Amino acid sequence: MRIAVPTETFANEARVSATPETVKKYVAAGCEVVVQQGAGEASNIPDAMFVEAGAKVAGTFAETCKGAGLVLKVRGPSSDEIEKLEKNTAVVALFSPFSNPLLHDYNGAGLTCFSMEMVPRISRAQSMDVLSSQANVAGYKAVLLALEHYRSFMPMLMTAAGTVQPAKVLVMGAGVAGLQAIATARRLGAMVEAFDVRPAAKEQVESLGAKFVEVPSEEDAEDAGGYAKEMSDEYKQKQAELIHQHAIAADIIVTTALIPGRPAPVLITEEAVGAMKPGSVIVDMAVEAGGNCPLSEMDSVWQKDGVTLVGISNIPALMAADSSSLYARNLFNFVDLMLGSEEEGLNIDMDDEILESSLLCWDGEVMKPQFFGGNAAGGEA
Repeated sequence: MRIAVPTETFANEARVSATPETVKKYVAAGCEVVVQQGAGEASNIPDAMFVEAGAKVAGTFAETCKGAGLVLKVRGPSSDEIEKLEKNTAVVALFSPFSNPLLHDYNGAGLTCFSMEMVPRISRAQSMDVLSSQANVAGYKAVLLALEHYRSFMPMLMTAAGTVQPAKVLVMGAGVAGLQAIATARRLGAMVEAFDVRPAAKEQVESLGAKFVEVPSEEDAEDAGGYAKEMSDEYKQKQAELIHQHAIAADIIVTTALIPGRPAPVLITEEAVGAMKPGSVIVDMAVEAGGNCPLSEMDSVWQKDGVTLVGISNIPALMAADSSSLYARNLFNFVDLMLGSEEEGLNIDMDDEILESSLLCWDGEVMKPQFFGGNAAGGEA
């Protein structure tokens, strides 16, 4: 079976879907791997390293994907790329199924699409959890982005000229990204507070040396998949008052709160920004979903009332070498579930919970109608 690894064309996307490490594994499994010229350059992987690992290099997207049974991508194919893919080609990528306007086009082209965001949170799938691996990178880099714009020290410093107090960091959301942000800020010597609607996050936050900010409530804030869910208006009111108090005392705020399929909840209001200290920094990691702060602007850094708002939408791409390495391993572990003999090609077992959960469309049939506007026959979402 031929596996294609194209160059990513999505704006600001520097990652690549395979590395020399995973290419060797695909080749050992009996696959032929074709990598598009320059696909790994932004991740510090020259073409020669792919060739040394056993891959072939092709010039264009069409040449790379010609005859491929499987295409590995970071982002779902663009409109131009869809036209160049053969019917029944399987594509594994981050498809953004809640917001991608091209889902019907994928299905209409007869593509078999596996969305890595939809891999279930079960023990057997931990090695395929793309969201967690990329969130780890993003949480770490978010703190470094904040430091880039924060004009003071992070740790306490005791000098002959006096003592410099440590920075106060508030992390909103204690999922994978939030916990990594907490750990990074703590390693750099900051005083850290963290907020999450899930009471279960308290133990994890405190184990990293941070203080947990908690809204007293008896509501269940976690859905069956382990993600935060929408809360009541009463809870939101209490939350807003508590967060406002802690936000105006913070030097750096990192927000990570997301609810799958919904706009990001507003946590840091315009009023709170106006009350923050000049020189404070907000890194809004939810900016692609509307932002946890309404003042955040997509892929922009700007100031409001002396507060710097950082709204970088694709933070993992800023550390493309490591994020690509982790992503490529996630993809190999996922694809390995479908690798049959050299003659069989892909073996899609719909009794496998991981494959079934992530399959968006297959052979012209919509497998997840909820992402296609409930219309399995096609049409506008």
